[in-house]
Amino acid sequence: MTVGRWLRAIRGAVGFLTRLPVGHHDGDWEAFRTTPAAFPVVGLVAGSLAAVPLLAVETLAAPTVALGYLLAVYGVMGVHHVDGVADLGDALVVHGDRERRREVLKDTTTGVGAVLAVSVTVAALALGALGLAGLPALAAVGIAVAAEVGTKLGMAAMACLGTASYEGMGRQFTERSTPRAFVPLAVVVLAAMGLTWPRPAAVALPGAVAGIVLPWYWSNRHLGGINGDIFGAANEIGRVAGIHVGVIAWTLL
Repeated sequence: MTVGRWLRAIRGAVGFLTRLPVGHHDGDWEAFRTTPAAFPVVGLVAGSLAAVPLLAVETLAAPTVALGYLLAVYGVMGVHHVDGVADLGDALVVHGDRERRREVLKDTTTGVGAVLAVSVTVAALALGALGLAGLPALAAVGIAVAAEVGTKLGMAAMACLGTASYEGMGRQFTERSTPRAFVPLAVVVLAAMGLTWPRPAAVALPGAVAGIVLPWYWSNRHLGGINGDIFGAANEIGRVAGIHVGVIAWTLL
């Protein structure tokens, strides 16, 4: 891959996964969806920016720092992925077959399942942020960044190894990414994780990947594959899982 195409892939990934003002150029989206390695790179950059408020854990009250991190996450990442959590919540509680659940995912009406799913996800992130705020600054930042990288690595795995349930955003990734593209990416990220062992960040990263497995498994079983909403939900759920696993690891290691 040429340097120019790699830069276009990163720019496309930043534009899709965050609210950072990178602009848009022809070819960015195409380069991104054929370059799954761009996912964790953006996770590293965006996760580092969102973790800045955690540097104040030794000077400000823990709830204030936690709120700052929560606002920073949505300020940097945006809230559009939360829509996937809402749609997944409605699909989880609906009665019916696979086609009925797919219809609910496409429905713009907000049901009780959506409200509950979003509320639990945001509350879980806030509580995880409060846990981070009780740690030393470097440990808190390391866990937050590792969780974001792990989340994006999991999304790359979905793109390379997953199967789209129907035409849409999910297929935009799955039809252009191959399992072979994920192998070197996973090796590099896992090697970096090994270098940080036994720090909690090394546990937060696979914890985030494990969190993504939950919506991925459910969608394969009940929808016949993944779609754009599952990508969005996985992005939010993976982050929450990674942060909580990292905080738990800190208390045990």
